[in-house]
Amino acid sequence: MLSYSFGPYVLVPDRQSLTRGQATVRIGSRALEILAALIERPGELVGKAELVSRAWPDTFVEESNLKVNVAALRRVLGDAPDGMQYIATVSGRGYRFVFPVRISERSGAVVTAKSQGARTNNLPVSTTRLVGRGEAIDAVQCVLETSRLLTIVGPGGVGKTRLALAIADRLKEAYEHGVWFVDLATVNDAALVPTSIVTTMGLRVHSANITGAIAAFAADREFILVLDNCEHVIEAVAACVDALLAAGARLRILATSREPIRVRGEQIYRLPPLETPPDVSELTAASALTFPAVELFVERAAASRGKFELNDANASIVAEICRRLDGLALAIELAAPCLDAFSTRELLNILSDQSHVLSDRRCRDPRHHTLDATLDWSYGLLAEPERVLLQRVSVFAGAFSLESACAVAVDKGRARSECMHAVASLVAKSLVSTERGEHGTHYRLLDTTRRYALQKLVESGESDSLRQRHAEHLLELAKRAEAEWKIRPTAHWLAEYGRKMDDVRSALAWALAGDRNAAIGVALTVAALPFWEHLSLVEECRAGVEIALAESFASFRNAGDEMKLQFAYGTALLHTRGPLPEVKEAWTTALGCAEALHDTDYRLRCLWGLCDYFTWTGDHRSALEMAQKLRKLATDRGDVDARNNVDRQVGTALRYLGDLADARHHLERMIARYIPPVARSDIARFQLDPRSAARGTLANVTWLQGHPDKAVAMAQRQLEEARAAQHALALCNAVVHTTCPIALLTGDLATAERLIVGIEAHVAEHAMTVWSAMSRCLRAEWLMQSGDASGLAMLRGAIDELLAVHFRMRCPFYIGVYAAGLGDHGDVDAGRMAIDEAIALSASTGEIWCMPELLRIKADLLAMESVNGTAQATEALYVQALDLARRQGALSWELRAATALSEHWLRADQGGMAAKVLAPVYGRFNDGFATRDLLKARKLLDLLGELGERRAVARPDARRGRPTHP
Repeated sequence: MLSYSFGPYVLVPDRQSLTRGQATVRIGSRALEILAALIERPGELVGKAELVSRAWPDTFVEESNLKVNVAALRRVLGDAPDGMQYIATVSGRGYRFVFPVRISERSGAVVTAKSQGARTNNLPVSTTRLVGRGEAIDAVQCVLETSRLLTIVGPGGVGKTRLALAIADRLKEAYEHGVWFVDLATVNDAALVPTSIVTTMGLRVHSANITGAIAAFAADREFILVLDNCEHVIEAVAACVDALLAAGARLRILATSREPIRVRGEQIYRLPPLETPPDVSELTAASALTFPAVELFVERAAASRGKFELNDANASIVAEICRRLDGLALAIELAAPCLDAFSTRELLNILSDQSHVLSDRRCRDPRHHTLDATLDWSYGLLAEPERVLLQRVSVFAGAFSLESACAVAVDKGRARSECMHAVASLVAKSLVSTERGEHGTHYRLLDTTRRYALQKLVESGESDSLRQRHAEHLLELAKRAEAEWKIRPTAHWLAEYGRKMDDVRSALAWALAGDRNAAIGVALTVAALPFWEHLSLVEECRAGVEIALAESFASFRNAGDEMKLQFAYGTALLHTRGPLPEVKEAWTTALGCAEALHDTDYRLRCLWGLCDYFTWTGDHRSALEMAQKLRKLATDRGDVDARNNVDRQVGTALRYLGDLADARHHLERMIARYIPPVARSDIARFQLDPRSAARGTLANVTWLQGHPDKAVAMAQRQLEEARAAQHALALCNAVVHTTCPIALLTGDLATAERLIVGIEAHVAEHAMTVWSAMSRCLRAEWLMQSGDASGLAMLRGAIDELLAVHFRMRCPFYIGVYAAGLGDHGDVDAGRMAIDEAIALSASTGEIWCMPELLRIKADLLAMESVNGTAQATEALYVQALDLARRQGALSWELRAATALSEHWLRADQGGMAAKVLAPVYGRFNDGFATRDLLKARKLLDLLGELGERRAVARPDARRGRPTHP
C-alpha cells in the first residue's frame, strides 16, 4: 500500500485518507481523487479530461466542476512551506503537483487482497441486545486465546450465531487484519464453501484451487474467520478449515454448528440454553429477572408491547413459559411478541396445547422439538396473508429488499401494500430480521425459520411456481445490474447487487436441476456473467457456464447466448487452467456467433482473446495475424481506442518475433496516443491497462536494444502503475514479464529477490496457477545465479508444468537458462539436449527474440567439451549468435555473444581478435555501465588491453635482435 508524503500531509489513496500530523483532513471524495491523480505523478501535467474521468468516472460534468474542486483542494491544503505552492495550473491544459513528494510502501508485500480501504470486518450490526451470555463470551474468548479452532455447538435456535457475533465484535480491534463473518446458511452446494469465504473477504481468485488461494492469503495474516451454520456442509467446511489452519499460523477460526466439525485441534464449546427459574410455588419478579431466559422474554415482550411489565403476579407464569420453551433464545423471541394478542396465562395455555406436536417427532434432540413446536405455534397465529408471505419469501437464499419481496410474493392484480404490511408484521413478530445499511433496508429469514417456511411452501404446492418467479425476478435484476455497472460507482454497485449472488446460485440450482426450467436456467447463467466477472468468481463462472453449455441444453440457447457463454468460458478457462486448446475452441465458436449476429463488440472481444491465446501459446505469427484483423475491424468501426491499443499486441508479437525496431515503433505510438477510458466497460474489454502493459513490453525491447538503465526505469514505472491499479493480472504482468526478468538480466539479484518474494505471495494468494509456474521460473533462475543447484529441478518442473497446459511464451528462453545451468553444474550432455530442445521450440513457434542467446549458450556448452575439432564449431556458433543479434538490433545479446567469443579467442591466445570484436560493441552503449554484462565486458577489455601491452613490450627488438621484458 503506497503512501505519499508532502509538507505536513500524508495521503493514502487506498484508504481514501488524507492526514496532517495525527489529524484527519476533511475533504470531499472528488477533491481527494483529484489530489491522488496529481500526486501519483508528481511534476507531470495531468490533463483536465483525465482528472474529470478520474473524479467523475461514470458521470458527465462540466469543466467548471473540476475548477471548483481544485479551488476547494487548494483552500484545504493552504500554502506550502517556504512560500511554494502544491498545485500549479497549466492554462487551458490541466494541473501539476509541483511540491516535493516522498513515496513509501506501507507493506513489504507487493500487493495484498483487493483493497478494503479502512474496512477490517463485515460484521452485521445487531439491533437488539445479547442477553445472558456474558459468561459464555468470556469462556469462548479465553479458549480462543490458546486454540486456533473453536466450534460453538448447540441445537437450532439456542443462540450460537448471536454469541459468535458478540465475540467477534469484541475481538475485531485485537487482530491486525480484522474479523470476517461468513454465513454458510445460504450455501446449498458444498463446493461453494471456499467461494463464499473468498467473496466475503474480497479476494480475487484466478484458479480452480480456491481453497489454496484462501490458505495463501492466510499464510502471513492475523485475523479471525467466523464460519456460521456449518452443519449442512460440514465435510466441505472440515476440508477448508484443515487447509487454512495448516497455512496460517496466526489465523483463528470460530465456527457455529449443530455438530462438531471434527478436525484435529478443534475445541468445542457446547452452548447451553438460557437458564430458567426452577419450578417453585412462589417466585417474585425480582428473583425471576435474575435468570437470563426471563430477562430476554421481558425485554422482547416490552419491545413489542410497550406496556408489558413483569410483576410478582405473572413472574411464575413467565418462568413456566421459558421452561416450556427449554430456554431456547429463538423460541423465546418468537413467543414474547405474542403478548400483544394474549395474556401471559393465555400464552402459557397455548404453548401447553402444543404437546401433541412433540410426540410425532423422534430421533432428534428434544430441544429441536421445542423449537419446531414454537414455530408451528407462531405460524398458526399468523393471519393468512402473513403465512403466505413467510412461505414465499423463504425462496430468498440471502437478504432481500422490500421491492424483491413484493415482486416475488405478490400475485398479479394484488396490491403491493398488502405485502408491505405483512413484512412489517413479520418483523414485529421476530420471524423476519432486518439489516439496515447506507443503501437501504434489507430483510432476511433466520436459517431455522427459513427451513421451516420452505417446508411449508413445499406442502402448499406452490414451491415450483414461486421458484420460477424468484428466478425470473433475479433475471430482471441481473439485467439491471449489468446496465448500472457502467454508471454507478463500484462500491454502490457491489452494495446493491453483490449480495444477490447467493440467490443467483439458488435459482440456478433449481432451474437446471432435473431440467425444471432449462430456458430460465440458461438465460440466468448468461445474465449472471457480469456478477461472476465483477465479483472475481472466475472458477465459479467456469463451472456454471460449463453446465449451461451442456449438449442437453443446446435447444434452450440462442446464438446470442452461445456467443456470450462461449466467450466467458474461454476467458475463465484461460485464467484458471491456462491456454488449453479448449480456450481457442470456445473463442473461435464465440467469434463465429458474433460474425453471424454482426455483433462488432463481441467480434473485437473474441479477436482480442484469440490474440492473447496465441501470445500465451508462443504462436506469435498467428497473434500478429489476429492483431491485424483487430486493426481492420476497429478501423472499419471507427473505434479509435481499439485501433490504437492494437499497437500493443502488434508490438508484443514483433518483439517475440525478433523485430525489435518495428516493435518499438508500434509500442511508442500506442503509448503516445493512448487516452484513458472513461467507462468501466472499456477498461474491462482490454483486461489490463493497455498503456502500462505496452510500457512493460517496451522496457524489455529497450533492454534488448542496449539501454539497461532506461529499461530498469521504464519497468519500475510499469510496476508502480500496476500497484496503484490493484489489479491482480496487471501486477503479475509487470513483475513476471518485465521488472523481475530485467533485474535478473542486469544482475541485480537483490531487487530480483525482493520482487520474487512479493510475487510468490501474490500468485499464491490469488491461486494463479500459470503465473505461479512462471514465478517459479524466476525463483529458479535467481537460485542458479546465486550458485544454488536446487534451482535446476525447480526450473525444469515449472517449465514442464507450463508446457503441459500449452503455455509456451518465454519457454525457449527458460529452457536455455536451464541448459546453461546444467552446464555450469557439470552435466554438459544434459545441457546440450536441453539447448537443442530450446532452439527447436524457438524455431517452431517463431519466438526467436532469444535465439542469439540460445546459440551463445549452445556454444558455451560445446566449449566445455575437451574434444578435438570443437573449437571451430564453437567459434561458428558464437559468430552466428553475434550476426543474428546484430540483425535483430539486440545490442545486449550482441554484447553477450561478443564477450563469449572474445573469451574463446583469449583461451586460444588470439587476444588481438578478441579486443577487435568486443570493443566496438561495448562502445555503442550509452548507459548501464554498472550492470553485470557491461562490467564483465569492461573487465575483459581491460585484461585484453593489459595483455596487449605486455605483448608489445615482450615483442623482439627488430634492431637489436633480442626481446625486451616488462
